[in-house]
Amino acid sequence: MRKLLNTLYVTTPESYLTRDGDNIVVRVENEEKFRIPIHNLEGVVCFGYMGASPQLMRLCSEHNVGLSFLSPSGRFQAKVHGKIRGNVLLRRTQYRIADDDEQSLDIARSCIIGKIVNCKTVIRRSIRDHGEVIDSEKIRVVDGLLADGLEKAMSCNTTDSLRGIEGNCAKWYFDVFDEMILKQKDIFFLYERNRRPPLDNMNSILSFLYTLLAHDTESALETVGLDPYVGFFHTDRPGRPSLALDLMEELRPFLADRLALNLVNLQQVRSSDFMKKENGGIFISDEGRKTILGAWQKRKREEITHPYLKEKILIGLIPYVQALLLARFIRKDIDGYPPFFMN
Repeated sequence: MRKLLNTLYVTTPESYLTRDGDNIVVRVENEEKFRIPIHNLEGVVCFGYMGASPQLMRLCSEHNVGLSFLSPSGRFQAKVHGKIRGNVLLRRTQYRIADDDEQSLDIARSCIIGKIVNCKTVIRRSIRDHGEVIDSEKIRVVDGLLADGLEKAMSCNTTDSLRGIEGNCAKWYFDVFDEMILKQKDIFFLYERNRRPPLDNMNSILSFLYTLLAHDTESALETVGLDPYVGFFHTDRPGRPSLALDLMEELRPFLADRLALNLVNLQQVRSSDFMKKENGGIFISDEGRKTILGAWQKRKREEITHPYLKEKILIGLIPYVQALLLARFIRKDIDGYPPFFMN
């Protein structure tokens, strides 16, 4: 099993990344602030508009360490890639499947089934743990709607119909998301899912966590040799990692949504961590990002038993394991792609 290495998140706006031997060095105004050996990392994510030396980019490329640049609000800007190390035969098979509607639907359906099941688990846990303080009946109605959507997803025969089912299920799920927010209700609420830009604090947290998950999922797919830009559910679009978005669908409720709720309900984030822009969008402050990133890294270090492998793994390895299982299915080493179901 792959070892879970660290991801370096650089949030100081004035930072510049350089290379010193086999070390990544973070400098601010020519003063060294931090350094870490490259072999301790699996990724570097930079927030803001700082730069990186060509030598540093080469170092990351040589060690297959992803180097991503995001805007201060967490919107993807660019990623530095080294040589493509993927298995050409695996990728050619992936492309053939992507061009076949029936085979694509088989994989897409598994991803969406995993998403719906995990959304149901999230809202059912809220009833179990907080049924006396939330509108349990409202959530049970949505649970029933999701069950109906799950049945339709299992029997649908076109990808377009699957997209419609997924869209309805996502809307129903987020219709009751606000019920699961238990603390700081005056500043943290979610009446609908919005993005680009997020218009409230809760949507801002979700968008930020989805960006982090997308980075990890894309890196996992590249690691196992798949092309993260050729998907089966999300349509091809220049610059969009469609397969990473496919694989993310089943992982969002467990890895991102639950963490977002914990951050708010445990009052680890507060109103001072958010700022409103002139366009109405919500911006997470430096301190807010550090809090969320710290919780994200801590969450990835927790251990679970994988429901398909029946082995104990770190939560941070789930995207890698799912990418590996997808690659095995594409190679026909297993009979179907098994989505991740949270416990």
